[in-house]
Parts: sequence; structure tokens; C-alpha cells
Amino acid sequence: MATVRSFLESNILISSNLIMSENNNSSEFDSIVPYSDEEAVKALGEVANHPACLAISEYLFPDKPVTYLRDALRSVHSIDEFQQKVMNEAVIWVINNTIHNFSYDGIQYIKDQKGKFLLMSNHRDIILDPAITQLVLFRNGIPMTEICVGDNLIKQSKTVEKLLRSNRMIKVIRGISARDLYLSSQLLSKYIRDDITSGKSSVWLAQRQGRTKDGIDTTEQGLLKMLDMSGTKTFLENFEELNIIPLSISYEYEPCDIRKAREMMISRTQKYVKSHHEDMHSIVIGIRQQKGDVHLNIGKPLTAEEIEEAARCDKNDRYQAIRHAIDKRVIEGYKLWKTNFIAYDLVNHSFKYSEMYKPADMEKFIEYTEHKLDKVERRLNREDLRTIFLKIYANPVITKERLAVGASLRKEQA
Repeated sequence: MATVRSFLESNILISSNLIMSENNNSSEFDSIVPYSDEEAVKALGEVANHPACLAISEYLFPDKPVTYLRDALRSVHSIDEFQQKVMNEAVIWVINNTIHNFSYDGIQYIKDQKGKFLLMSNHRDIILDPAITQLVLFRNGIPMTEICVGDNLIKQSKTVEKLLRSNRMIKVIRGISARDLYLSSQLLSKYIRDDITSGKSSVWLAQRQGRTKDGIDTTEQGLLKMLDMSGTKTFLENFEELNIIPLSISYEYEPCDIRKAREMMISRTQKYVKSHHEDMHSIVIGIRQQKGDVHLNIGKPLTAEEIEEAARCDKNDRYQAIRHAIDKRVIEGYKLWKTNFIAYDLVNHSFKYSEMYKPADMEKFIEYTEHKLDKVERRLNREDLRTIFLKIYANPVITKERLAVGASLRKEQA
């Protein structure tokens, strides 16, 4: 059973729904590039030999022969073929079995692009955010992107590394010294820019390092500085050629909501230290958890006028202006659910949004909340934990309110 669970935690990562392109020939990028087609096929063949492969096949593909996954992994000759035989089916299974209704809009903004682009997305789940995005691209005949992923995931397992790097993972190095971080950021920035400007591949990048845990989607300014590091032209030209398209994914029931609340509460009094394989557990829980309705919004690309306006600002203010433009798109595109309005009214002891839900909806969400709280150790203050939990859902409402009146998006919420 332990072996099956271990393989599930590793193999479920393939639902990230990425495809592979030719490896960058420059040795300069060898430490961060995805596998080549040849490397990926070899790695997937090794994954097929894992003893739990049959059990995972039965779990993900119940209507197919028990050997389906193993045989598919052994038979693929390219990442495209792997995508068609395995990846799309796995992601569709996740949507069909853990999401009530899935919708998306704004695809025309990508279809209208003549070149490659940088998708900058809010980040609510480690794997599902890029996985769902890739499926939408595939269904619309748009080449899928390479995806930036923290190397903390591949450090935990060789199988995980084989799966992720076979699925177009651009490795983002974490947990290193300031000097090494600077050099690593330069390399990552150059690789992303070369990918896009050369026409090799588009790129998916979260708007911040790590998932949003408090329900407030804002872009890290340091990320924008990193992207600008590789630019050799003016500020305007450097950002214009990246062709930034903001994304916003909205879950009716937040993946790993109680785990996020627990982490935030512990972090109030001490440095939070992740347990061994905690990221892997979060991946599995996020994928298997029922998520209700889910919506993906593809925003309007940043315009030359917006970037030009930012370029006229001084120093850090120009990055703040780009950040605000991205945040505005992400927040405007975020879809609010009944769970968000209910949580807002519960936190604020109000009836401000009572027309957005029925009493039975509130009863259901309160029951859901208490069920989640029961999963956390009793030593944590239940009232404080409940408030933190509810704010995860309430804060998107506050953020939209603040955006509407032009207030700061990062003040104390709810």
C-alpha cells in the first residue's frame, strides 16, 4: 500500500498536462531546461516499470485495461504522443470526477496572438492551475506552454523529476544564497525571454512564488524585476516583447484550504517548516479534493500603452505600474462564488451579500467549514483558525471591492 501511495503521489503529477518540445541546444541552460523528446521517452519508459503502475492505471483509467498506463508509457515515441494517450485523459478524469462545472473565457486573446507569449497566472493549486490551462490550450488547437516549477518538487523523488521534466518543466531554483539566486534569476530570465522571442515556446509562470494562501492574488514585484534582467532594450521594449497575458483561475472550494489556514496560523508565532513530502501530499489532496465549480479567465494582454505609461515612472515605480496592470486583470477575471459571499458575511457578521446565496447554502458552507476544522490538531485555537479559514474565501470579495475604488490591494483584508 505504501508503494502504491508513493507512486500515486508521484504519478498524479502527470495531470499537469504539459507537452514536450525540443530541448534548447545551448548548454548555458542545461541546468533548467525540460527534457528533450529522447530524454523524456526514456524517462517515461522507466516510470512504466514502477511496481504500482498497474494500480494507478486502474485508478485513473477505470474503463481501460489495467495495463493501459504501463503500455502507453512504454509505447510513446514523442511527447506529443504521450500527451494524446495519457495526459489529456488524466486531466479530463480530474475534471470529470472532482469538478462540478468547468468553464473558461477569453480564449480569443490567445488565438489573436501572432507570436509566443508569457501567461502570468494567479496560483491557487500546485498542479491544477497550469494543468487546466494546458487542457484549455489543447482543446483550442493552441500549442501548450513550458511551465516554471520550483525545484523543491523534484528534490523529493527521482520519479517526480522524471515526470515533471518530461512534461516541459522549466526548473526554478529555490533555497540558495543571495548571490546564487541572482545568477539563477539571470539565467531563468534569459531562458524565458529566448523561449518567447525566438518563437520556440510560450511560457506559464505564476504571479508569485508559491501558492496564494490567504485568497489575495497579487504579483510579486521581484518577479517582474527578474523578467526585466535579461532585457537588452528599453523598459518598454523589454516588457512588450514578452507579450504578457494575465490568467485568473477561480475555485468554488479552494484546494487544500484547511492546510493553507493551518500554515498561516502556525506562521503567526513561529517559522513554518514543511514536513517531508508535504508538497506531494498537497498535490494529491488538491487533485482529489472536490472543488465544486471552477472557472479560468484569460485576460486581455498588457498593452503597449500600459507599458509605456509604466516606463515613464521612476525606478521601482515602473515595476509597480506593471504589477498593478497584471493584478487588475487577474482580480477582474476572478469569478466569485457563493462560498466567497457567504464567508464575507460570516467574517463581518453582516448580510451585505445575502442576495447572492440562500440560507441552505450558508448552512452547507458552515457544515463544510466545521468538517475541515475537525481535521486539524486541537492544540490550535479553533476560533482563530476558523477566522483564517473563512478569510481565504472572503478576501477575494474584499479585493474586488478595493479594486473598484482604487484602494491598495494588499491592506488587511476582511
